[in-house]
Amino acid sequence: MGPLSGLRIVELAGRGPGPFAGMMLSDMGAEVVRVDRPGGDRHIQAPNPRLELVVRGRKSVLVDLKHPAGADVVLRLTDRAHAIFEGFRPGVVERLGIGPDVCLARNPALVYGRATGWGQTGPLASSAGHDINYIALAGALEPIGRAGGPPVIPLNLVGDNAGGMLLAFGLVCAMLEARESGRGQVVDAAMVDAASLLMTQFHGRRRNGTWRDERGTNYLDSGAPFYDVYETSDGRWVSIGAIEPKFHGELFRRIGLDRTGLADPIAQADWPELRTRLTTLFRTRTRAEWTELLSESDSCFAPVLGLPEVASHPHHVARSSFVEVAGVPQPAPAPRFSRTPGAVSAPPPAPGDDSPRVLAEWGFTAEEITQLTESGAVPGRTPSGR
Repeated sequence: MGPLSGLRIVELAGRGPGPFAGMMLSDMGAEVVRVDRPGGDRHIQAPNPRLELVVRGRKSVLVDLKHPAGADVVLRLTDRAHAIFEGFRPGVVERLGIGPDVCLARNPALVYGRATGWGQTGPLASSAGHDINYIALAGALEPIGRAGGPPVIPLNLVGDNAGGMLLAFGLVCAMLEARESGRGQVVDAAMVDAASLLMTQFHGRRRNGTWRDERGTNYLDSGAPFYDVYETSDGRWVSIGAIEPKFHGELFRRIGLDRTGLADPIAQADWPELRTRLTTLFRTRTRAEWTELLSESDSCFAPVLGLPEVASHPHHVARSSFVEVAGVPQPAPAPRFSRTPGAVSAPPPAPGDDSPRVLAEWGFTAEEITQLTESGAVPGRTPSGR
């Protein structure tokens, strides 16, 4: 049983940070019921809902929120829930009749999570956007990249997934507080805030004079040659992160770097020459050969793995970092708990897979379920369902 076992959470299906937050909560043992909508909001890049791994561990109820009885289904679910979260633009759930004021009036201890890009307030609150826009405004996109080049897009990790972690953290914090006070509250989890929070140390280092505004000129942004990636003789890549002198000293010794003419410790004026020497040297062996030489040392080294390679790496195998659910390998729940470990309770559902069962478990009578199904408020499974 995971550490969040016993908690009941309603997820209004959406994109961005919400699914990631729901996965984290479900992995840790919470019962998360996902309210899907007819027609769905499943992403075009995930045509098979059973392979949308970030939706794993949920139960799915299909509810037409525009149906006169649809809102009441959600409200009755929240009556028995510890938390609910949604990812619509500000004002949408209010128009649907399932906003925070209505829900908390019925269940005063309910925690209501709201995940958006720009937040619930501010001049951009109602504007459309995606991960790249939020991290751009947070100052998290501009510093990533090489000197003289454009900013580099870090997938959707810094906005969407960091926003999902922020939402999950906020929900758990508010649920803990509600246990003491008996009172719920609204959690405003904005991706722009999540990305900005991640940049806290760099605001401090800039004030300290140890971070330059020019992209690709600092220790952690590819400026330092001992914190970068290098191509190998077989066209693959390796990473080194040997920032401290004791670590890059170990690296240089193992790879046989010629340090003639270089200051000791390495001075920033030597960075261009050091980069040239490292680039030339790493191209003399394959990635596998460098891995054999440098792994399990203090060289701060790792091969750059592609997604197909990750699960089979010996370190991940030793730690059981991947699990197989319904025949699909995927990252295991994290963090790890010594006494109450998390687990993936089920593969991703198709919309509506669990509607009758969930409604019954959450207090609806058989007659009510039949009426809701026949009226279309709770439609049958989508064509992609089993």
